[in-house]
Amino acid sequence: MTFIKEIMSQEPAPAPDEAPLLLSLLRHGLQSFLIVIIGGSIAVVFLLNWVNPATTYYIWQEKQRLGNVEALWTPMDDIAPVLARSVVAAEDANFCLHWGFDIAAIRTALADGGRRGASTLTQQTVKNVFLWPARSWVRKAFEAILTPLVEVLWPKRRIVEIYLNVAEFGTGVFGVHAASQYYFRVEPKNLTAVQAARLAAILPSPKTRSASQPTSYVRARAVAIADGAATILKDQRSACFED
Repeated sequence: MTFIKEIMSQEPAPAPDEAPLLLSLLRHGLQSFLIVIIGGSIAVVFLLNWVNPATTYYIWQEKQRLGNVEALWTPMDDIAPVLARSVVAAEDANFCLHWGFDIAAIRTALADGGRRGASTLTQQTVKNVFLWPARSWVRKAFEAILTPLVEVLWPKRRIVEIYLNVAEFGTGVFGVHAASQYYFRVEPKNLTAVQAARLAAILPSPKTRSASQPTSYVRARAVAIADGAATILKDQRSACFED
C-alpha cells in the first residue's frame, strides 16, 4: 500500500515542450521550400538555353488587355547583326565585359541620386522573361538571384537573342520580327543601320515613341546609338554575341 501511495502522490510528468519541435518543422519546411525554388529556377533557366519561351507574364498580360499582340520568334541568325549591336549599344554597351551587373554603372547611378538606370541587358532579360513589370523589393531580390544564374547557364548570344524576341517595341508589338514589320515592313535580317538604331532608340519608352515617325529627340538618339554600335564593333565589345 505504501508503494501505491507513493506512486499516486507523485506529480505527473510535464508535457514535452512543443516549441522546439514546431521550430524544427518550420525550419525543415523552409529549407525544403528553398530547395524546390532554387532547384526549379536552375532547371527552368537551364532548359531555356535551348527552348524558346512561349510567352512572358507581361506579354500574356498585354494580350488579355488588348485582345491580341504581335509576336513571332526570330532566331539570332535571322536578325541583322547591326540591330543586335544597336540594342546593346543603347541599353548596355559593356554587356560583353560584365557578369550580369555593371558595377561601374551602379556606382554612377548612385552618385547621381538614382536618377539614371543601371540595369544591364541581362537584368532586363531576366525581368522580361521570368518576373513581372511592377517594381518591388521582392522582384529585385529575384532579379539579383536569377541574373548571375542566367549569365552562368546562357551564352551571351542567347541572352541577346531572347531579349530581342521578348522586348516591347510598341503597344502590342513584341520582339524584333513584329517591330520590323510594324514600323518598316521588312524582315529583321533586312534592317538597315538607321532602322536598327531607331528601333533601339524607342526601347526605353516604346509606347510613347515611334521608329517610323521619330521625333527630333528619337532621331538624335538614333544617331548616337548608330555611332555606339559602330564603336562596340570596332573595339570588339560586341564579340561575345557576334558569330
